[in-house]
Amino acid sequence: MGKGKVVLKAVELYKSYSMGKGVMVPALRGASLEVHEGEFLSIMGPSGSGKTTLLNMLGLLDVPDSGELYIDGASVIGLDDDELSEMRLRKIGFIFQQYNLIPTLTSLENVEVPMILARVPRRVRLKRAMELLRMVGIPHMVDHKPPEMSGGQQQRVAIARALANEPSIILADEPTGNLDTKASEDIVKLMRRLNKERGTTFVIVTHDVDVARKTDRVLRIRDGKLYEVKEI
Repeated sequence: MGKGKVVLKAVELYKSYSMGKGVMVPALRGASLEVHEGEFLSIMGPSGSGKTTLLNMLGLLDVPDSGELYIDGASVIGLDDDELSEMRLRKIGFIFQQYNLIPTLTSLENVEVPMILARVPRRVRLKRAMELLRMVGIPHMVDHKPPEMSGGQQQRVAIARALANEPSIILADEPTGNLDTKASEDIVKLMRRLNKERGTTFVIVTHDVDVARKTDRVLRIRDGKLYEVKEI
């Protein structure tokens, strides 16, 4: 574990938010981590510990007040909005608790969306979207729209979409939070299989101890800093 190249590195990230009237609330207080290619790790922490802020930083959805952040060895500090968007599109895949699928699009069309943004030719993206839906076990759902699918099926579409542009890392934000026990187990097994068979790198933010126990490495965020966990 941790033998591959470093695909994500954060060094001493600090972030505070203004509550008005000069009151600043710290969210990150020197958070640092390294994620190696092919890792399957989780980050745990109570509400208010900085998990969401950290995920926003790692996913290039927000910028730190100070610190360094590298994706595939390239610093992202100082990039403008367009450059951050392009980096996010090509280097990072997202899986959300709420799935964040477009309800009026079919499964195939939802998986296509990141590739359309990346200007992938139509014939190529159609073929890849079909391959991804097959890979996550729902090729029969190709023409179904999200309202016609179960939560577990929607999350499989979301995983396929996250893989669409072959990102360096996938950030999963409470990916089993809206699922029942069986569907949750199935989704974790699917992510693990993709990790093992494809070498896909996963960082999973979760409240679920059972999910964390299935990862190779667990970090806990507390008071805006990250700590390695030996046992949970």
